[in-house]
Amino acid sequence: MSPTRKAVLAAVWRQLPFFVWLVAVWMLLWAQFTVLAAVTGIIVAIVVTRVFRLPPVELSGRVNFWWGLVFVVEFLIALVRGSLTVAWQTLTPGQPGAAIIGVSMVSDDDLIMTHVAVTASLIPGSLIVDIDRDRRILYLHIIGVKSDDDVEAQRRSVQHWEERIIRAVGSPAQVAALRETEAHA
Repeated sequence: MSPTRKAVLAAVWRQLPFFVWLVAVWMLLWAQFTVLAAVTGIIVAIVVTRVFRLPPVELSGRVNFWWGLVFVVEFLIALVRGSLTVAWQTLTPGQPGAAIIGVSMVSDDDLIMTHVAVTASLIPGSLIVDIDRDRRILYLHIIGVKSDDDVEAQRRSVQHWEERIIRAVGSPAQVAALRETEAHA
């Protein structure tokens, strides 16, 4: 097999999960899980990936199912806790305190930062308002702040999500950087 053919096959293999995801989203949007929906989803995915050329996203190639499960369970617990907290804040008189905070990230990987940002935004009570990619800082708007301790707790929470995501899908180099950061903390 020629080197260019190997490179093309490697590129296709790396992009296959995103291609499959596009087809799955198409089928979910139409709420049809039929052969026709799959075929049209494949056609749409081909058109989308050819017309809207984005730089390829490099996956680490490593998935730790244990840490993935830990992430999912902790996320579901945080989702329920955040929902109950925000519901309580709406029922109590007065304005809940709010703040915009910056949280430093260990990783500079776009995919990891995106996962952390989405995770933090999905939990009620916080929302990503900006990302400084060069300095690896996520800026969040948070509610329910009464003290500096609340701000630090929220900051640690976001850093905790980054740690869980890196352990679940980060590259070996990202895991090593995380361990080094934890050793110096």
